[in-house]
Amino acid sequence: MHNIPLNERIIFALDFSDPEEAKEWVEKIDRKIKFFKVGLQLFLAGWWPVIDHIVNRGNKVMVDLKFFDIPETVNLAVQQLKNRGVTFTTIHGNDPIIEAAVKEKNGLKILAVTVLTSFDESDMVEMGLTKTVEDLVLIRAKKALILGCDGIVSSPLEASTLRKDFGSNFIIVTPGIRPGLNRDIEKDDQKRVATAKQAIINGADHVVIGRPISTSPDPLSTINTIQKEIADGLAKATV
Repeated sequence: MHNIPLNERIIFALDFSDPEEAKEWVEKIDRKIKFFKVGLQLFLAGWWPVIDHIVNRGNKVMVDLKFFDIPETVNLAVQQLKNRGVTFTTIHGNDPIIEAAVKEKNGLKILAVTVLTSFDESDMVEMGLTKTVEDLVLIRAKKALILGCDGIVSSPLEASTLRKDFGSNFIIVTPGIRPGLNRDIEKDDQKRVATAKQAIINGADHVVIGRPISTSPDPLSTINTIQKEIADGLAKATV
């Protein structure tokens, strides 16, 4: 496993439409969590000031915009992230798109989104695809890593196979995380889910978590619980 501090293992998803609310959440929990995700909703609402606020407080940022466009546009979009203190950004697409993004890394880590966690086997059938979700994740992951991506975004269910097939020299970030050790996991719109502990055991470096924390009556206590799950998973993974 990569030598990552426990307070950077959770990437808290700032899935808010109000930039001020997002900033308040950063201030509320960044003594416990030092990594935050800014996705489409928040980025369109708050633009760079939100990202600057996170970075200026000594935190890390994952800009999750899943760049998917013609290669030149993707190349220019990634250029806009330079000198902003962004740690991760996400892309999604074919070889030319990936190559265009990778050209502009300059210290930024590029993560390739494989298959969204809202997809399952029934969606594959509906789209006319004959492969399994895991097959598609592995195909896309292999191509992205060969082309120079620093890591992969996948569900926690594929993490163990990714590690087995491609080793440890890349980052795995897993959304679809739900807390709880021995109880049923609430899935909502995400279909391929697991606990943080299982994701870490499977080989994930970071887990993206939003609603289980933001809707909790005691967010800091929930963070403590999830971080304990992660610590337990790390201990089991290294045995």
